[in-house]
Amino acid sequence: MKRLFTNLTFWVLTAITLGILLGHFRPDLALLPVLDAPIKTRFMGQELSIGTTFSELLSGTFISLVKLFISPIIFLTITLGIVSMGDLKKVGKVGAKALLYFEVVTTVALIIGVIVANVIRPGDGVATAQLKGGDISKYTKGATEFSWWQFFLDNVTLQVLVLAILTGVALSRYSGRDRIVDWFNLASKYIFWGLHKVMILAPIGALGGMAYTVGKYGLGTLLPLAKLMGTVYTTMAVFIFGVLGLILRSCRVNILQFLRYIREELLIVLGTSSSEAALPSLIDKLQKMGCAKSVVGLVVPAGYSFNLDGTTIYLSMATIFLAQVFNVHLDLTQTLTIIGILMVTSKGAAGVTGSGFVVLASTLTAVKAIPLEGLALLLGVDRFMSEARSITNFIGNGVATIWLSNNENALDRTQMERAFSRTPDLEDIREDNQTVLPTREK
Repeated sequence: MKRLFTNLTFWVLTAITLGILLGHFRPDLALLPVLDAPIKTRFMGQELSIGTTFSELLSGTFISLVKLFISPIIFLTITLGIVSMGDLKKVGKVGAKALLYFEVVTTVALIIGVIVANVIRPGDGVATAQLKGGDISKYTKGATEFSWWQFFLDNVTLQVLVLAILTGVALSRYSGRDRIVDWFNLASKYIFWGLHKVMILAPIGALGGMAYTVGKYGLGTLLPLAKLMGTVYTTMAVFIFGVLGLILRSCRVNILQFLRYIREELLIVLGTSSSEAALPSLIDKLQKMGCAKSVVGLVVPAGYSFNLDGTTIYLSMATIFLAQVFNVHLDLTQTLTIIGILMVTSKGAAGVTGSGFVVLASTLTAVKAIPLEGLALLLGVDRFMSEARSITNFIGNGVATIWLSNNENALDRTQMERAFSRTPDLEDIREDNQTVLPTREK
């Protein structure tokens, strides 16, 4: 019992369950206004936002706290990784391999989504008149022509990635870099130490996130589009255990062992519907399981912009679903056009407010064959499907890092087996908290 009650997985899972019950039976409490107006600000490039309701206060506070660690962790991990790698040609080679991997895997995800949606046809028989629509204006306003420059300006993670690469390259060529690297290493240890403390609050964030989703939209909103939801979740499960499982198998890594290793992070993503909430922790765990810091630093941040497997599957299936709802027959040419458009627009999902939903509006605008007002059909269930998107994106970036580490002979298998065999829980976090903070070596 003591081990159970000190296990972070237990508390996050309990919080998710309580959040569902609270949102379903007491939506008035879950959506109780506690702030006069939403809190929105930017700090270290990250947009921090807390809503007005009780549940949004819980989840928004936790996510905002975690976001404070994202930029410094990405910057320090990449910079130190490049300096430790030494050979700048190797840095370029790893980056090129990562981008090629992202494009191949997301294209496979896109094609799988189109094929499954055409085979199962979840949009057939959906009566649009019986479904409650919603205001889609705030999404269609963002459905402008895709711009790589605007994508870069809106994507803080990508900006930090570029800055870190430039800093790492500059330090690699600087003869007096040892003193700066010592300070960066010390700062990195302090930041991860603080992150471990914040992660103890994960159950609170999960409870608030799930209570808000169920309280606002209600479980009843799932019934009209249950077939679409079931198809999306099933497809993403097949992609994770099929495609990603095979990729890990080629590296002699078991997908189930990896999922068990990151289970706390997966539950946090499930509860908060945000893969960003677990991004810093993923970087930490991948390093602890033996992936080289230089590879982790390059692949994970870039993956959050270019390797959105779950979002890609959702976008392709939602597009085909809406075509089926409105009896729009898509021939092979139109289908290939949709695939081509999504190969570009899906990359913008990480840098647009509203994520995949805004990008879906942008895609429909470009296709010009499917009524844009069909987006109103998805408003009620989009939040419930965002968990599947976020979890698939999260796992996909972890798998990409492991594959590239293995490909570069930068995966310590002894360390990986040690990490997989150890059960992470609150005792691990408590040990980190009790550790005396490191001092800079002279």
